[in-house]
Amino acid sequence: MGGTPVPFHDLSFVPEGEDVVVGRLDTGAYAVLPADGAALLRRMTEGHSPEAAARWYEAEFGEAVDVDDFLEAVRELGFVRAGGDAVVTGPVRFGWLGRAVFSPPAWLLYAAVTAAWLVVGAEHADVVPDPGQFFFTGSTLVVQLVITFGQLPLIFLHEGFHTLAGRRLGLPSRLGMSNRYLYVVFETSMNGLFSVPAAKRYLPLLSGMAVDVVVLAALGLLAHVTRAANGGLSWFGAMCVALGFTVVMRLVWQFQLYLRTDLYYVFATALRCHDLHDASVGLLRNRLWRLLGRPDRLVDEDRWTAHDRRAGRWYGPFVVLGVAVMLALTVFGSLPIVLTYVEIIGRNLTGGHHDLYFWDAVVSLAINVGQLVLVAHLARRKRRTASPAPIPEGERV
Repeated sequence: MGGTPVPFHDLSFVPEGEDVVVGRLDTGAYAVLPADGAALLRRMTEGHSPEAAARWYEAEFGEAVDVDDFLEAVRELGFVRAGGDAVVTGPVRFGWLGRAVFSPPAWLLYAAVTAAWLVVGAEHADVVPDPGQFFFTGSTLVVQLVITFGQLPLIFLHEGFHTLAGRRLGLPSRLGMSNRYLYVVFETSMNGLFSVPAAKRYLPLLSGMAVDVVVLAALGLLAHVTRAANGGLSWFGAMCVALGFTVVMRLVWQFQLYLRTDLYYVFATALRCHDLHDASVGLLRNRLWRLLGRPDRLVDEDRWTAHDRRAGRWYGPFVVLGVAVMLALTVFGSLPIVLTYVEIIGRNLTGGHHDLYFWDAVVSLAINVGQLVLVAHLARRKRRTASPAPIPEGERV
């Protein structure tokens, strides 16, 4: 009569509008369920058997439910605990560190560093990075090596703050190292972020940009306090400002809202959307194909929820704005650096002297050309060996 309860992993239930986001803290898997479906699932996680939960559901909502089909769906989501699955309990590691770096005293310190840099920068423009300060020395090879390896700890700090902001909330967020072709990258897995109310997600999402601002300010202050005797920037100070320019580029990069950047996830959270990117891009493309008279290229807009479609229409102009940011970043950030690099390389190679600057230019150019050739080769090989992706059936919850 009572049946046997089903063992579930620890699940969170977060109401969002008319729906409920149900997720696993340990893996980050989540699903958006209607309120009645979430109530049924919660009933079973409280120790009621499927049969008893189905009877309760019928009495509560006035209709029967196929509890077996419902259980099969939540099993596919990984919510049901198998016999060999470990039960994750206890506080997450480094939660204390997350609470410390986001404590009120820490915020006061960050604000003081940023304010001090703004004051100094108002009087000394040379501590405010711009493309003209990128080449802090005549050696393009030294610039290349310093920028390449000097960015790594700064990127690590950005991703590390994402991780610590999650762990501050008790989430098992993880920081890992990977590579994209030849480049080392750090990646944060924000497991369980949807298991906390939306208001608590903003700090984990924005913490990377916040520490970028503090790092930018700290580099500028270091450049200022290490000035040479003549009042100009020292070699070390000029290097700090050059690294600061890379931080500025990463901050501006976050405004490319046609990508899934940190700011994109802030918008998606504020608008309570679960597929804002695909909905907004799909709606923009459909609008374009209608204007061009190509109805055969339209995609089915019913694949997104009505809420995501409404928000996607509002968010569409921000996608276009993100493309404009990308173009501005290229024209005003990347292009001046490339042109200056070509100018320096050309001058050092054609100066008529086989001195250190000549060989510096040769090695630097060889490294850059070699990287581009190798990346192109790896991309081509990846396309050749990649198998066709299967066509998904149905929609992802």
